[in-house]
Amino acid sequence: MGELVTRHRGFRARLHLTAAQEAQLDQQAHAARALWNLLHELFTIAGARRPPFSRMDSEIRWARANVDWLAVLPAQAAQAVLKTYRRSWLNCWEGRSSAPTYKSRARAVPAVDVPQGRDLHVARVHRRWGMVNIPKIGRVRFRWTRDLPGVTRSGPAGRITGARLIKDALGWHIVFRAECKTPAPNKPTRDAPHVGIDRGVAVPLALSDSTFYVHGPWLDEGEEACLLRVQQQAAHREQYRKQGERASKRLSAVYGQIRDLRARAKRRVLDWQHKVTSAIAENYALVSVEELDVVRMVKSASGTVEVPGVHVAQKSGLNRAIASEAWGRTVELLAYKVAERGGCLVEVPAPGTSLRCSECGVVSPGSRESQSRFRCRNPECGWTGNADFNASRNIDQAGLVLASAAGRAVVRQT
Repeated sequence: MGELVTRHRGFRARLHLTAAQEAQLDQQAHAARALWNLLHELFTIAGARRPPFSRMDSEIRWARANVDWLAVLPAQAAQAVLKTYRRSWLNCWEGRSSAPTYKSRARAVPAVDVPQGRDLHVARVHRRWGMVNIPKIGRVRFRWTRDLPGVTRSGPAGRITGARLIKDALGWHIVFRAECKTPAPNKPTRDAPHVGIDRGVAVPLALSDSTFYVHGPWLDEGEEACLLRVQQQAAHREQYRKQGERASKRLSAVYGQIRDLRARAKRRVLDWQHKVTSAIAENYALVSVEELDVVRMVKSASGTVEVPGVHVAQKSGLNRAIASEAWGRTVELLAYKVAERGGCLVEVPAPGTSLRCSECGVVSPGSRESQSRFRCRNPECGWTGNADFNASRNIDQAGLVLASAAGRAVVRQT
């Protein structure tokens, strides 16, 4: 085996909690959110005379010893809140992010940190289940979907360094933080298996080896009808809600149904993306993709009052379709999976990949006859074929050039 490098990974699994355990975790999450807000108030109310973080640490210790509802939060989880709050201010002062703000109960994601991996005592007890120790909760079952580093012999080399408990519309989950030992990336060559990938809406992923990865709707007809119905109910009941008034129980229940259906669709998107990216990473050592600015691509076309936009409804539908494909997450998954296997991912400039003929290299206007058909206008070539396949071949060729240009290539490995 070649040289190994250490990479930080996350492994997500669903927790199987009893009603009492779920109530305890909810209390811990609310305590963590409230502690963040108290720290923010203590730090900002003093103005220029802000207390040092060491004093805030002592204030947390005093509060946990004297406030009952705050004592439900484990000591290390409370320290993790302070550490995260301090890091957010450092990022703000260094210009990497905006200043931290209060966390509202309606918008903040319930979460609790377990900073020390030694407190988890992770073990596999069944083919489908594992056990983990959660502070002040006890032993909890979680769904075993893949081997964890340092837990089983068949698992990857490494160790678990901590975890984070997160609650979404489908319940509580645990995300294990781990250090994994993976092969060091090799310098890509033309002899290594390589592929170019074109991302789209009609065809989500088109590969330069003539492989196309497509999928159906993320919700079936019954689920789509249910989502439309509850959205109409929410819009109707929202009309009778006064500004600033808390949502009624019936309105909250409808919003809960919407969250459940959307979370179910997102889970299916993630499952499809993980399976597809794993298959690509297993077969290719060099993967090339377009360097797309997705944020600008999904920008609204509504314009302003003075200069109104055109085709706003069509552009909105296209924006939703692009957002549902989650192109950025696909690249992130590919990057770390290819790197784990000793390969690398290259991002090539996007201009010209759709209009250039992959056979002769000539860029001619009007060569894209339709959304799915490409015809080269060069009289000496005249190649015709699928437009997505043509773009993926161009991406693959550009990726090979960048990867072989030692010292000048921007190769993304993690």
